[in-house]
Amino acid sequence: MCGYASSDRPAFKGGLLALLAAALFGVSTPLVQKLGHGLGPFTTAALLYAGAALVGWLLRRPAEHEARVLRTDLPRLLAVAFFGAVVGPVAMAWGLQRTSGAGASLMLTLEALFTAVLAWRLYGETMDRRVWSAVLLLLAGGLSLVLEQGRGGGSQLLGLIAVMVATAAWGMDNTLSRALAERDPGQVVLAKAILGVMATTCLAWLTGEPWPGVGATAGLLMVGATGYGLSLRFYLLAQREFGAARTGSVFAFAPFIGATLALVLGDRSGGWGLVLGGALMLLGVIVHLAESHEHEHQHEALAHEHAHSHDDGHHDHVHDPMPSGPHSHAHHHDPVRHTHAHAPDVHHGHKH
Repeated sequence: MCGYASSDRPAFKGGLLALLAAALFGVSTPLVQKLGHGLGPFTTAALLYAGAALVGWLLRRPAEHEARVLRTDLPRLLAVAFFGAVVGPVAMAWGLQRTSGAGASLMLTLEALFTAVLAWRLYGETMDRRVWSAVLLLLAGGLSLVLEQGRGGGSQLLGLIAVMVATAAWGMDNTLSRALAERDPGQVVLAKAILGVMATTCLAWLTGEPWPGVGATAGLLMVGATGYGLSLRFYLLAQREFGAARTGSVFAFAPFIGATLALVLGDRSGGWGLVLGGALMLLGVIVHLAESHEHEHQHEALAHEHAHSHDDGHHDHVHDPMPSGPHSHAHHHDPVRHTHAHAPDVHHGHKH
């Protein structure tokens, strides 16, 4: 369709970004189990988000390229940090020391359920048959894997429950982060990570947790930089492209990646369920990537600020000279009615 060269398949770009975020996070889970052995959960969480803070600091963009985080974002950032940088990683670190790496990785599939339902209820994101089919395929894959873990007796109940608590916390984190997706991802990662590090470091000190050795410290910092910092950046960019619910369900491929790495690292708790679950989850991701949602829709007048370019059919304001590539500034949209492929991004929150 003429005029929409960069957005003919918004779900494809968003899906790839979500897959990249999933790969980085999925790999981190069994590594955290190995590196965090014998450490307290607060210390582990603090080191992970210290690494994420470093990535956020390095990846900040100038104001002319990305919208800055504002003071009015602080309440939401505090909530995001509480659920995503304190409750989530602490529960995960505690659970990882009490269950298998594969079992913990697979339980993370439930994060997609919490994210999709919360995005549907809180933001009214469209959940058509294709999206629900993809979500159900991903959940069926995760359920297959978790059932196998339960039958094999390799996972302890308390550890799995703790990981489930982490998925619920991250589901809330993902949903709350949707409103921050148009801000500079580097600044969002940095702010969330700093708040999380401050809270978990204080809790580690108050509970008397021992400080880890140099090797574990360096390892957890590196895992935090990639699996929590870079992963969150790509996750926010994916949300920007096609919403919280779709990003969350594609991100559910992370458990399969983590379970596979756990097997490579010596966890032999997998079997037929791993193959079946992985196939179902892969099919769910493909369904998402193939999504094409197109119909006539109405845009109301809107004034906001975010990174944008002028080849997407939604930004026709004038520059002199015209910037090349994505840039950010406050701008206004006039009402318009048109037809093109779209996803529930910042410009497409209309009802169906």
